[in-house]
Amino acid sequence: MPLYTDMLGRDLHLDATPRRIVSLVPSQTELLYELGLEDRIVGITKFCVHPFHFKSVKKVVGGTKNVRIEKVAALSPDLIVCNKEENTEEMVEALSAIAPVWVSDVASLEDNYRLIQAFGELFNCRVEARKWEDKIRFAAADFERFMKEVPERKAAYFIWKEPWMAAGGGTFIHDMMTLNRFTNIYSERERYPEVIVPRIRLEGDPELVLLSSEPYPFKDEDAFEIGRRTHHAKTIFVDGEMFSWYGSRPLRAFAYFRQLQERLG
Repeated sequence: MPLYTDMLGRDLHLDATPRRIVSLVPSQTELLYELGLEDRIVGITKFCVHPFHFKSVKKVVGGTKNVRIEKVAALSPDLIVCNKEENTEEMVEALSAIAPVWVSDVASLEDNYRLIQAFGELFNCRVEARKWEDKIRFAAADFERFMKEVPERKAAYFIWKEPWMAAGGGTFIHDMMTLNRFTNIYSERERYPEVIVPRIRLEGDPELVLLSSEPYPFKDEDAFEIGRRTHHAKTIFVDGEMFSWYGSRPLRAFAYFRQLQERLG
């Protein structure tokens, strides 16, 4: 019985290569599809919006934080893929009674390469996995060359309002900010700290304020509200998927980042 270890160091025993997969992480659903595993995916979350047609051909088992355990069980999966940040520990424990649960933990581009490699092993698609890793590594190196002369800018990346929440250190968003030479003013605070907006000048006084398109739908009035608390910071709306989705998405993200940098001038 083959032994696999997930990204939390948990051991999983699999009788054979998984043929019925439930994916509870949107970016990992997209990666599974890009690896050519569409026919093996039997269950997804309501937030698994890529590829678009999955909503009509795959069973939706709930959200990332409120999965319907009975719906997962009815699909008779032989592997469930989760993520430390997207899914709860209690959920993973409950799902483990149904099938082995493989949990990822992705906070950097290097972690993402390890995820792709692990999926290549788990699903016996090593060639496709290597192709995706190589493509992303090439795009990352090309973007790094593009960014060589770009100056660093202090920035804050917001994901939520009421309460205001920003991306802190130890997150994939933070790593993407670093690649863009955005110095995260909340890098010393872990994960997604609540932020008192009127204190933003004292806590770093960013040159850029980035308002993500997900999970909160920021509006123009939000940009105005936070912008007036800064010292002439440029406030811009950014595509949250490009900053927060790992898996295969970084390949598209680097092209988006290049356009973003050209907009910023």
